[in-house]
Amino acid sequence: MAMPDPSSPAILSGEILAEAERECDELLRRARQEAESLLASAKVAAEKIRQETVDTARAEAARRGELVLATVPVEARRRRSARVEAILEGIHEEARRQLRTHNFDHYEVVVTLAAEAIGHMPGTGYVLKMSAADYAAFGGKVAGEIARRTGCPSVNVTASADPAMTDGGVIVQDAEGTQIWDNRLHSRLERLWPELRREIFVRSSLAEKGGLAGGVG
Repeated sequence: MAMPDPSSPAILSGEILAEAERECDELLRRARQEAESLLASAKVAAEKIRQETVDTARAEAARRGELVLATVPVEARRRRSARVEAILEGIHEEARRQLRTHNFDHYEVVVTLAAEAIGHMPGTGYVLKMSAADYAAFGGKVAGEIARRTGCPSVNVTASADPAMTDGGVIVQDAEGTQIWDNRLHSRLERLWPELRREIFVRSSLAEKGGLAGGVG
């Protein structure tokens, strides 16, 4: 039996094809290995990125949480201060309303406030201004009682009606007109209100234990 010629075209062609198949298989094997390696690296990288993202998100959430918690006491104090101010303003407005009702003894108010004003003003002659209604009711008889209340019988008080005055109280000026004491009720309230509101605040449950709330006083 004759041996095939190794140099024949058919044999050479078969060997070339076999070598090509082996090289192809090797390339495919390496490609699969490289792809698997790249996929594994990608998974590791993706997990690292995911964890970093989660950590960053958690850190940001914690930071924002701390900021929110830090603002809670400030906001609580602000709201409480606003509430206290609203309560105090309500008291102030109620005081104004009570004065506008004129539900008080006008004669006693005029005598008391006039005597108080004169007690702070040097001199012996004074002009007392009151509302037209009060003057019509008792203007002719208050001078003696006012002098008695001041403890100085020699005080000379002249009463007069002031059409511009519509509320209770008095305006007292000395005879020369150089000193004026506005003791009308609403003027007196506004003059004394800063100290009154402090007293109301301190003596009531509006005050925080250990001191005054911010903005009050």
